[in-house]
Amino acid sequence: MNNRRTVNALLEQAGRTYADEAGITLADRPAPLYQLLVLAELMSTRISAHLAVGAARELVHAGYRTPQRVAAAGRQELVDALDRGRYVRYDESTATRLRANAALLLDRYHGDLRRLAAESGHDPVRCAELLQQFEGIGPVAADIFLREVQDIWTWLRPRFDERARRGARQLHLPTDPRALDELGPAGHDAELAAALVRVTIDHDLAPAVLGTG
Repeated sequence: MNNRRTVNALLEQAGRTYADEAGITLADRPAPLYQLLVLAELMSTRISAHLAVGAARELVHAGYRTPQRVAAAGRQELVDALDRGRYVRYDESTATRLRANAALLLDRYHGDLRRLAAESGHDPVRCAELLQQFEGIGPVAADIFLREVQDIWTWLRPRFDERARRGARQLHLPTDPRALDELGPAGHDAELAAALVRVTIDHDLAPAVLGTG
């Protein structure tokens, strides 16, 4: 199987962003960008991606779609929403961080992460640094956010972090971000990056894509 066929097979089987799975319709607007920040925080803890996505979906469903709404919420309300999403292990500490981060986002960026992007000068390294000023957003969470938002903030492309490149190695694909960008359909780097990450999580995926399972 050549590289392009491998990528096409991968996208057919796993080409869905985590934001889409969480019910977040990404766009260059404050609310969906904030929802992605929350998803990135949830996914970066030591818990399965499936549970993290489910918790983010529940928060969106429950109406916690903006930093204004989260900042105004009671801590127990957020704990209850996380529990409904089965994010039980870290529910209380996460609820505390969500409220703190919402307040920080409102205070520093008027609730709009596009202001953070502007402050970074559209430099990916600086943007990652600025994201890490939020509680619970370390290098892993920053990578998740930037990987998922790259088709909206196109100045980030191509964004294939170490986790995505690890998936590429498992599929015998090139690991250079520009080479991966050329193999996938134009404007869908986030979907390809997410699919490559899924390869590192689902041990049955690589054999299925390569036809060796």
